[in-house]
Amino acid sequence: MESVLKDAKRLVVKVGSGLVTNQGQGLDHAALARWAGQVAELRHMGREVVLVSSGAIAEGMQRLGWKRRPHALHDLQAAAAVGQMGLIQVYESCFREHNLLTSQILLTHEDLADRKRYLNARSTMRTLLALGVIPIINENDTVAIDEIRFGDNDTLAALVTNLIEADALIILTDQAGLYNKDPRRDPTATLVAEANAGDPQLEAMAGGAGSHIGLGGMLTKVLAAKRAARSGAHTVIASGREDNVLLRLAQGERIGTQLIAPSATLAARKQWLADHLQVRGTLLLDAGAVKALRVDGKSLLPIGVHQATGDFERGEVVSCLDESGREMARGLINYNSIETRRILRTPSPEIEAKLGYVDEPELIHRDNLVLL
Repeated sequence: MESVLKDAKRLVVKVGSGLVTNQGQGLDHAALARWAGQVAELRHMGREVVLVSSGAIAEGMQRLGWKRRPHALHDLQAAAAVGQMGLIQVYESCFREHNLLTSQILLTHEDLADRKRYLNARSTMRTLLALGVIPIINENDTVAIDEIRFGDNDTLAALVTNLIEADALIILTDQAGLYNKDPRRDPTATLVAEANAGDPQLEAMAGGAGSHIGLGGMLTKVLAAKRAARSGAHTVIASGREDNVLLRLAQGERIGTQLIAPSATLAARKQWLADHLQVRGTLLLDAGAVKALRVDGKSLLPIGVHQATGDFERGEVVSCLDESGREMARGLINYNSIETRRILRTPSPEIEAKLGYVDEPELIHRDNLVLL
C-alpha cells in the first residue's frame, strides 16, 4: 500500500532538535543542508512545503557555552534569541544553494488565538507559498511566557497544518515511528504501521518525554496528529535518519507510522476554535445540554449549565464539560464570567430579569461552538 503522502500537494514538515543538532551541541550544518536539499526536490516536484524546525535553543546553548537545557524561562528565552540567528542563517544559506528564498515566521499561541492575527498569519503564509518561498517556522521563545507558549514544536506544526489547510503533516524524529510499547524498554514492541488519528489507544501507546535537548515525546506527536486531522490532514511519524525520507514518502513509499484523518473535516472557523490551547473558563453541562449540543446540533442555553469557573470576558473561548468532567465542546461565550454565573440554570426568557438586560438568549451560539 502506498503512502498517504503520494498525492499530498501542501506539506508541513516538522524536524526535531535531534535531527538538526550535534547531540545538542549546536547545529549540524550538514544535516540542515540535507533537509534543504530534500525540500528543494519536493518543490521541484510541485509540492508546497512549510518547515517547522527546532534547534534554536540548542544552538543558543552551544554559543553560550551551556551544557544542559536550562529550566528558567528567561534563560530559555535568552538561548532562543541567540540561537535563532544561527538557525535561520544556516537555513538561508543552504536553501540559497538551490535558488530558493526562505522566510522566518515566529509564532506564539496568542498570535493564533486572536482571530484577526490568525487570519493575517494565514494570508501571509499562503502568499509566501504562492511566491515559491519556504516558510521556516518556530515558536517565538524569546517573548513567549508559560500562558501563551505552545510547549513543543509538534503542537506548533499541527496548528500550522490547520492554519494553511495543508494536506499532510510529516513529523520527523529519532524513532522509526509509533510503537505499541516503548521500544527502549520492551524488546517485543512492534511498529504501528497505520491507525486512525485520534484513536484513544494511540495515546496509551505513546511514550514519555524525549531527550534533555528536545521537549516533545511521542505523546505530543500523537496529539499533534489528532489535531491536524481536524482539517483533514493525514500525519506520518517517521525517522529522520532514513535516507531521503521526505522524497521517498512523497513518492509513495510507506515509512514509519501513518495516522489517517477522518473524511469529515471542520470548517475553518471551527478549526480555529478547536485549536485554542488555552481556554478562559469552563462550563459544566447537564445531560440535557450535552444531548442538545452533541445530538441535536443546538446552541448552549444557560438553563443547561450547572457551574461556571474561570475569569472570562464576552467573546472569549470557554470549554464545555459533560457531567463526568470530560471536555466535549468549546466556543465563544456571549456573557462574561460574572454575568454567566448569575444566569446559570435560568430559562432564556428570564435572563433580562436577572441581569437587567439581555445580549443573547444563548450562552454560546451553535455557529460559535465546536464539538470535540
